[in-house]
Amino acid sequence: MRSTLILSIFLTLPAALAAQQVLTPYQYSINKQLNASHYAVVSAHPLASQAGVMIMQQGGNAVDAAIATQLALAVVYPQAGNLGGGGFLVARLQDGKTLAIDYREKAPAGSHRDMYLDDSGVVRPRSSMDGHLAAGVPGTVAGLFASHKYARLPFARLAAPAIQLAEKGFVITEDEASGLNRLRENILRLNTAPTAFVKDRPWKTGDTLVQKDLARTLQLIARKGRKGFYQGETAEKIVAEMQRGGGIISKTDLKKYEAKERQPMLFDFRGYTVLTMPLPSSGGIGLQQMLGMVEPFPLETWGFHSAKSVQLMIEAERRAYADRAHFLGDRDFVKVPVTAITTAAYLQERMQTFTPGKASQSENTAAGKVAPESTETTHLCVIDKEGNAVSVTTTLNGGYGSKVVVGGAGFFLNNEMDDFSIKPGTPNMYGLVGAEANAIQPGKRMLSSMTPTIVIKDNKPVLITGTPGGSTIITSVFQTLLNALVFGLDADQTVNAPKFHHQWLPDIVHVERDFPDSTQQALKQMGYRIVPRSPIGRTELIRIHPDGRIEAVGDKRGDDSAAGY
Repeated sequence: MRSTLILSIFLTLPAALAAQQVLTPYQYSINKQLNASHYAVVSAHPLASQAGVMIMQQGGNAVDAAIATQLALAVVYPQAGNLGGGGFLVARLQDGKTLAIDYREKAPAGSHRDMYLDDSGVVRPRSSMDGHLAAGVPGTVAGLFASHKYARLPFARLAAPAIQLAEKGFVITEDEASGLNRLRENILRLNTAPTAFVKDRPWKTGDTLVQKDLARTLQLIARKGRKGFYQGETAEKIVAEMQRGGGIISKTDLKKYEAKERQPMLFDFRGYTVLTMPLPSSGGIGLQQMLGMVEPFPLETWGFHSAKSVQLMIEAERRAYADRAHFLGDRDFVKVPVTAITTAAYLQERMQTFTPGKASQSENTAAGKVAPESTETTHLCVIDKEGNAVSVTTTLNGGYGSKVVVGGAGFFLNNEMDDFSIKPGTPNMYGLVGAEANAIQPGKRMLSSMTPTIVIKDNKPVLITGTPGGSTIITSVFQTLLNALVFGLDADQTVNAPKFHHQWLPDIVHVERDFPDSTQQALKQMGYRIVPRSPIGRTELIRIHPDGRIEAVGDKRGDDSAAGY
């Protein structure tokens, strides 16, 4: 241990202090709320947020900062920050251009529909969650280079903070120490080579984590570009790891992987324009559906966390998740009636079975009828001084993904194959069910819940947000937007107010433990089954006020931290 980690938590960081952002890997603070006037980053770890701000201080724009922050998260937040996973980026650039970049993982060429079933057609327990066979072809590195064409600085400069953090190490927080200690048994059981994440005694707060293998991998990417990951030394290490552990990702899978620019989802809500991610994210469609279902109702009159408001929102969530299970999949492989299931008429029809004061039943709530038509995860938000806004969600799926570290390369592989319908109708690790539209096919992208989102008004970004949380991502973003845009909560309350979640099946309402008891009791009287649970997600938020003032808020539920000037 080189130094004692200072975990001072500031409610507000003065701009003058924020101006002096430097990487301080052996002594740093978690800043939950920041007021700035030029630029800001908020992410799951203070060192990653610092890295993004440093890049903007060096002349980079918001895309540069988002790339540097993601690379730093791959080092300092190994449970979800990653090189071995994938993600989505949405952006609204200063010139008005909108972006949606898809770097979701893909099924390997050797995969097939029933690969996780035994000879009797029964799902083999945890086969899609743990170990080498659970990994899809990683997309993160391809996504970073697809984003880089909108950046300003050389990629090597964007990678420099991450390389420093991996090579020289950083001190870990209490949460990180606990996570690594919980991981130990699985690391020893599932890995074929030594890793930096296990040592001969338990991890404790303030220990230094050094990742030499990961530093080497990052250096190769910085020098050779995407070929430094998808070909050559690193690709050979990934394939060798697959061969030792019974995985199926091949050199060809890696070489052929491409990120894709998609047409962003844009829709109106109460005078705002919402910019979010299209398929293979189910989040954008789900968000448009839920906001559209509640828009005609006087939520602001009913009040924040009132029983009437929460009931309406639960029923919108129920119906959107029923549609998700039935209709949604990778549009490169299946036909999805996106336009039909997001029209105002369709959404009004979906709510005709809503009865105020009485719970619906999921067993009686199927997907809607349409005419034929011609999450462990992490999030970051960035705004720069020119008004470029970036929202990025990346993931390994479960915490530490498949728990497999690529031997000699130092990064965890994802377990995203579990996000397919490994057997239609069988729940995944988050309890989500799917149908044939999301069945496994070689080269197909698995359905995701990641929902990076930007809200625009008067041609300027006013909110940048997103969250991890598996199946709870979409409902958390839904509630975040309503908190800010309808209920009028301030930025801190918008992020940290208690959340709830319903996803059609199972037919229960999850609530955080500090959710108002009076509302819980009223919902129970309506017929809802209420189940308290651990914290939901870790929402990041940047709010830009009409006078140009920037508020950045990191969620209280983790080590999330804001930085800026």
